[in-house]
Amino acid sequence: MGVFASVKQWSVIHLMFAITFFTSGLIINFFQCILYLGLRPFSKYLYRKINYYLCYSFYCQLVFMAEWWAGSDLVLYIDKKDFDKYFGNEHGYLLMNHSYETDWLIGWLLCDRVRLLGNCKAYAKKSIQYIPTLGWAWKFAESIFLERSWEKDKENIKGQIKELVEYPDTMWLLLYPEGTRFTPKKLEASQKFAIEKGLPVLKYHLTPRTKGFTASIPHMRGKATAIYDIQIAFKPCDPVKPTMRNLLLGKRLEGHMYAKRIPIEEVPEGDEAAAEWLHKLYQQKDRMTESFYKTGDFFTTSGVPRTDSFRLKRRYYSLINTIFWAIVVLVPMLYYLLRLLLSGSSFHFIMGIGIIFLFYLLMYKTLGMSEISKGSSYGAADVKKDK
Repeated sequence: MGVFASVKQWSVIHLMFAITFFTSGLIINFFQCILYLGLRPFSKYLYRKINYYLCYSFYCQLVFMAEWWAGSDLVLYIDKKDFDKYFGNEHGYLLMNHSYETDWLIGWLLCDRVRLLGNCKAYAKKSIQYIPTLGWAWKFAESIFLERSWEKDKENIKGQIKELVEYPDTMWLLLYPEGTRFTPKKLEASQKFAIEKGLPVLKYHLTPRTKGFTASIPHMRGKATAIYDIQIAFKPCDPVKPTMRNLLLGKRLEGHMYAKRIPIEEVPEGDEAAAEWLHKLYQQKDRMTESFYKTGDFFTTSGVPRTDSFRLKRRYYSLINTIFWAIVVLVPMLYYLLRLLLSGSSFHFIMGIGIIFLFYLLMYKTLGMSEISKGSSYGAADVKKDK
């Protein structure tokens, strides 16, 4: 192991990441709050313009960890003509598989490289909006938070979609139709549900929950919004597993992403027809994943036409931004921590240790947000509400 690789394992370096990330996040949240209360009521346009840069400054610190710290990269399988013409130039409604702990962050690499990271929105559980820094940033960025109560969520989706499609700059909205991350146990429950309801039985995906999708589409029609079918996979033979901890330890990942632009007009009108369309799309996703796992290629056995493959150059903005925040946060923070620890006062020493422990706790809590929740499920209580 080289010297630099060894340094990446040091807990003190991880602590510096945590201090920088959370302190900068709170500073950014503070300015977002001022703008939300003081500017947004008078000019949503200007508020969203400024908030784009605040969100980008926060999100791209995680992009830095993935692509600069860990050296991760992304292989894209996209029609090059569509990519040059549309990607980053129109509102997009992204339908992505949720099979890995880091699939969303690898997706952010693409968002950064097409200059959309600051305008990435997502559907998320309502509880996430109360989590300091990242949850608050998503709230100020007008992500769609759901309560798992269909009557409330239906109206919330309607109102939020109408707001988002009026964004002044290009915006991407992410939906995980599976609703939760893939696990063997959830797959078993999903397959049982699919058999009971006469739906397609999938091998590598959970049966998609269709209500959020069918409720969103009518409000996007005629708004220059396209659907992007996104499929992310990592090779099973790769010794480095796609986890946030491995990225923090500086271990390189290589993600493979298939992306296809689908004009929204291709989705049939009516909830039942749109739901059936989504189920068919997930059957294709299942065939692509099976082909990738067995052959290392999305197209060999899936029946999906082969498309262009290429990589995009990483941008320097995430590196510069993270260095900036590290200087702004770490220099005064480490100075005052050292003063507390070396003050000779037991109270100040305990306070300094407590601050260090708090940052450690926040860091691993954030990593835990991306791990599979033991309490999440894909059982009858969830899926019966969604058919």
